Amino acid sequence: MNTKPSLWLMVVMLMFPQVVETIYSPALGSIAQSFSVSYPQAAQTLSIYFLAFAVGVVAWGILADKLGRRPTMMIGLFIYGFATLVAMQTDSFLTLMLARALSAFGIAVGSVVTQTMLRDAFTGEDLGKVFSLMGMGISISPVLGMLLGGQLTAAGGHQYVFLALFTMALVLFVYNLFKLPETQQEKRPIKLTQLAISMLKDKQILLSALLVALYNIALFSYYQLGAFIFFGLGFDSEQFGYSGIVLGISTLLGSYTNKVLLSRNMPARFLLWVSAALLTIGAFGVYLRLGSIWFIAPMILVVMSFGVAIPNLLSVALAEYKQQAGSAGALFGLMYYLMIGGGLALTGAVQHLGIVLITCSIVTVLATVLRK
Repeated sequence: MNTKPSLWLMVVMLMFPQVVETIYSPALGSIAQSFSVSYPQAAQTLSIYFLAFAVGVVAWGILADKLGRRPTMMIGLFIYGFATLVAMQTDSFLTLMLARALSAFGIAVGSVVTQTMLRDAFTGEDLGKVFSLMGMGISISPVLGMLLGGQLTAAGGHQYVFLALFTMALVLFVYNLFKLPETQQEKRPIKLTQLAISMLKDKQILLSALLVALYNIALFSYYQLGAFIFFGLGFDSEQFGYSGIVLGISTLLGSYTNKVLLSRNMPARFLLWVSAALLTIGAFGVYLRLGSIWFIAPMILVVMSFGVAIPNLLSVALAEYKQQAGSAGALFGLMYYLMIGGGLALTGAVQHLGIVLITCSIVTVLATVLRK
């Protein structure tokens, strides 16, 4: 029987990958110092994280169709917890990089399987409203991650950050063990090659994946480069962590704006144009104000654009692929996470937040024009 999962548990599971990433950002300086590597090398752990996350999305999405949603979630959480424990104990930067990759692979289960379970349990307008709620929940994660990461880094460096992540992984594993239902109604044969070909030929799927990637790159480029910008302006990791409060509230404001507009029956295309406009204005503002702490003000618009765009993109992208929701979600996630990983690798090489955001905004406008 198809049992609807707790929406609050689903919010937490979607938030957790975001918390994992944002809590880590304030620790980049500590990692660079502790492992005697440069700041750009430390920052590249973020791009490795997203590339490994993309592989995890594929693996867990396929396994969710093959094994079921619940057992797949439990396996992924176990792997994540183990990898975080390794990262906490190592004194080798190479081992840290490998542990980060494995942890990203494991926690990808929280993204793809949670979305699959929601698509199992809800359809149509209800699904759109649920994803809007999920977006509001995700908006809190940068606040928690950045603030907690800043405090933990100040107290005990990156080791405290990894200890906190391991503790959270353990709590989530135990809670899901007792509370997570199985939502898959029936197992169907997985025709992965045929599905992949069909999705690669689907222009709307490709454009939707590109847009999801662009809004994520715009958001996470701040977490990748922001700590070093703060250091250059004379601030420390704890103060950088506090900036997550402002940006988290901004994402919440974007998600709330999206919810209000949805309640007024505004079409998704209009909402995507609203988010593209916010991103563009914010990007040019950041470029102009980057030499001052006031670059945070236009960054608020960039973050709001994420809160408006992502729920609308995720809720409708796979409407035609419901029969293989797990595998389709895996392939869709692979598309945009590979783009995110590649985009953040370029961000690490460019090392200029303003240029990255302007590039994202220009491509976003073009993709929005082409998307139906």
